[in-house]
Amino acid sequence: MIQTCNLVPRCILQHTSPHHLLPILLLLLRTWWGSCHPQCLDYKPPFEPRQPLAFCKEYSKFGCCDVEKDEEISGRFYNIMENFDHSGYAACGKYVRSILCQECSPYAAHLYDAEDANTPMRALPGLCGDYCSDYWRQCRYTLSLLLEDVGNSQQFANLTATIEEDHRRFCEFLVLKDKEYCYPSVLTNAELNANLGLLNEDPEGCLELCLQEVANGLRNPVAMIHADDGTHRFFVAEQLGYVWVYLANGSRIDRPFLNLTKAVLTSPWTGDERGFLCIALHPRFTTVRKAYVYYSVSVKKEERIRISEFTVSAHDDNQLDHFSERTILEVVEPASNHNGGQLLFGHDGYLYIFIGDGGRAGDPFGKFGNSQNKSTLLGKVLRVDVDFNDNSAPYSIPSDNPFLGEKEARPEVYAYGVRNMWRCSIDRGDPVTTEGRGRMLCGDVGQNKYEEVDLIVKGGNYGWRAKEGFSCYDRKLCQNSSLDDVLPIFAYPHKLGKSVTGGYIYRGCQMPNLNGLYIFGDFMSGRLMSLRENVTTGEWQYNEICMGRDQTCRFPKLINSYYKYIISFAEDEAGELYFLATGVPSATARGGVIYKIVDPSRRAPPGKCSIKPSPVKIKGKLIHFHPKEEYVINKKPTTTAVPTTTTTTKPTTKKKTRIIIKKPPMPTRKKPKPPPTTAATRKTTRKTTLPTTTLALKTTTKSASTTTVKPRTVQMAATTPATTSSTGYRTTSMTADSSRIAKTPTITTPSTGRHGRPLQYPPSTTSQYFKPQLLTTPSTKLLKQPHMTLISTPYPKAPDHRMTTAWPPYFSQTPLVPSYRPQRPLTNTTLLKTQEEKLWLGEKLENAGEGNQVFKRPRGRGRGQGYKKARGGWRLWVGSVRLVSAEGLPDRGRVEIFIRGQWGTVCDDLFTIKSGSVVCRQLGFSTALAVMKRAVLGEADDSVRIFLDDVECEGGERSLLECKRSRVGKHNCSHAEDVGVICG
Repeated sequence: MIQTCNLVPRCILQHTSPHHLLPILLLLLRTWWGSCHPQCLDYKPPFEPRQPLAFCKEYSKFGCCDVEKDEEISGRFYNIMENFDHSGYAACGKYVRSILCQECSPYAAHLYDAEDANTPMRALPGLCGDYCSDYWRQCRYTLSLLLEDVGNSQQFANLTATIEEDHRRFCEFLVLKDKEYCYPSVLTNAELNANLGLLNEDPEGCLELCLQEVANGLRNPVAMIHADDGTHRFFVAEQLGYVWVYLANGSRIDRPFLNLTKAVLTSPWTGDERGFLCIALHPRFTTVRKAYVYYSVSVKKEERIRISEFTVSAHDDNQLDHFSERTILEVVEPASNHNGGQLLFGHDGYLYIFIGDGGRAGDPFGKFGNSQNKSTLLGKVLRVDVDFNDNSAPYSIPSDNPFLGEKEARPEVYAYGVRNMWRCSIDRGDPVTTEGRGRMLCGDVGQNKYEEVDLIVKGGNYGWRAKEGFSCYDRKLCQNSSLDDVLPIFAYPHKLGKSVTGGYIYRGCQMPNLNGLYIFGDFMSGRLMSLRENVTTGEWQYNEICMGRDQTCRFPKLINSYYKYIISFAEDEAGELYFLATGVPSATARGGVIYKIVDPSRRAPPGKCSIKPSPVKIKGKLIHFHPKEEYVINKKPTTTAVPTTTTTTKPTTKKKTRIIIKKPPMPTRKKPKPPPTTAATRKTTRKTTLPTTTLALKTTTKSASTTTVKPRTVQMAATTPATTSSTGYRTTSMTADSSRIAKTPTITTPSTGRHGRPLQYPPSTTSQYFKPQLLTTPSTKLLKQPHMTLISTPYPKAPDHRMTTAWPPYFSQTPLVPSYRPQRPLTNTTLLKTQEEKLWLGEKLENAGEGNQVFKRPRGRGRGQGYKKARGGWRLWVGSVRLVSAEGLPDRGRVEIFIRGQWGTVCDDLFTIKSGSVVCRQLGFSTALAVMKRAVLGEADDSVRIFLDDVECEGGERSLLECKRSRVGKHNCSHAEDVGVICG
């Protein structure tokens, strides 16, 4: 969860004067006027916490806070309220609590303008106009306390002092223009809260889901399975005869798990049903290292279906021994279609084989067709035992097979009367009650009118060719009283689709709303569909699935489109669902993509679904995944300007009336403990004000023998006359940046560099550049608050050592830093006029000279982590890092590391949030909020080297160089895989 929120980038705050800052703030506070969706500040959907919240109780059922976050907000609340006495607590506690608790709101991202991870967020949630007016009248001086609480006290000091007395500017700063989504209206909006936390549906009842691209460039991917061995690998089979291994991080091993391309019978013809059709791993794969495959083969010009057994290579866990093939079963195919093609291991440990009816139209073979003839294996579901077969027959017959003792029936038959079952699955069962565990569901492709979904039971007759779906196909057979067929749980006509692809019942952890939902599709129409069982009646309710709108799927890495031809469905080791589709249904076309199904309406509580894949020994190289689809969050929205109405009215003269406002009392600010008064740590401290207004200027000087001069610390204190009236707040003293006095001090400060820090100059020239002057002039406009004017003298720019924008093309010289530790100036300097105009117009500063950059010294002793003493100044340590951001955002950007005297990038392979935290801590942040892969935060120029790959950190390292990684300069990636981080 994000710990702090920045209304605008710190770089803007540091370079902008208060009277220019408000228009920029108002521009950035404009929200997108359109439909929004529940989203948290970590850019993920809301959730139901595992335990009820004690402080922000209204969000215990659904929101964005777990118990730990709730306790943190509670601590911040009581820390703020220590500034109040009892009456002030009673008056303002409700406002402070409500504002703080909006981080837990399911609409937190919208309230904080955080729906886009690439744009700055508000410091405080957006309020409704009436609520803001009440807040201003009752407790407006708590604004500075709330801003200090989120870590922006110095940047916002002048702003709060300016606007807390002005109702209009105060509410312009806080009000969210979208009246439906501002607080507290967002709580009472019946339309927004009617189905909050439930699956999104459009007006026609279509369930709105999103997708995540997982793999691409596949040739008709027909199957995806997992080993259930803790590695969270998945194995993807292509119709051509390849099986590939994908690791949990999305990388693919360059050596195939299996290569049967020379044996598999298929063709590049569109729609050819022959080929490599399925693979299944033994349920005890860690000990019984065997795999079973189903593919088409030609033997002496006779087409057959072959089911074979392979064992894992003794030298490579990610490869089968190609010489270990053992044929389990072969079935002659009278035609090239209706080949079936499913292998499954049931919870009973037996292997289930699903074979088509032999092809052609209407199952014309024999008197009743193959499917109704139990003496043939065509059109059947078979069940065999493949355990303990190393020194015996390839398989044995389970003792409880339904037709074991029936004359002329094949003992392998478990169910019959199927046409061409394509994709079956076994229900894992409800994760709490285990309800439904072991059920087997299949999609059976129809003939002319209907497609059906069946629940497979032992000995069941599924009606083909007598029936197609619920209707009769062969009327004579259909009227036979001995048919006794098992009806499908669902059938749909060909106007919805003409080739069903069976799916899975979702039993994963990440998306609780999908639990119990059977998701399947249609190959020809590309339609995604779902069924949910009514446990009471046993009926299955149908809902179509459609892709969520852009705003619904506006989360990191999500997309809302897919290729039409849905070939198969799959689940990973954790139970999350996927489907495999292609844009060109040919065995040789690399148009296949694997999509993960994502519900954007609700997620599991943080930490509940965390997994730690077991390590995998890899021989060969990894091929890293590059998504091709554009993320929804990166799409440029098409916006229409808000219409403006121009009216011409006669000027009217209004009689001025005196407005009397009851001024709320001031909170008492806790007096901080004085820091050590050493030269390195001396800072501005608050002083108790005297009965008369005083302004004191203190300077800190160095000995004449020193060669550098520290910037002088300007310290001011002022008071207002004491009052004896009871106000509800304790009497307080304020420093000049936040007190309200009828004085306007003007201060001349040393000029700052591009990052808002004082620059270094020779001792002989310092005095002519830095001449502080204190001018006290009464203010004629602001009678109740101070105003601080800055007069800056331009200096030459000093080199920087942490950049958030791409500097002039990646210099190779070692940058120097000042030989003293600079202190931040008390207030911010102004932008150049051209920069200010661009910000006002909402334009991004294009070149590095105008980029928004911030100096943030790394935490640590001495000169800061990452620096060492060298001739001519301080130089960067090997392993120092920086964030490069095209938008100039200080807390996010592409990760670059300093090695061999130059900056280079880091690949995103294996790079996790732990590695991101190492980077962020080097830069002075507390942690990493997100790791952005695939160069989402910027791609480096080709002239920049790639230094690190396969970085795996435990989280406690001081540098990425201390983490497990590849050798410096050795990598298997491109700049399209540059990793970025968002710090907080």
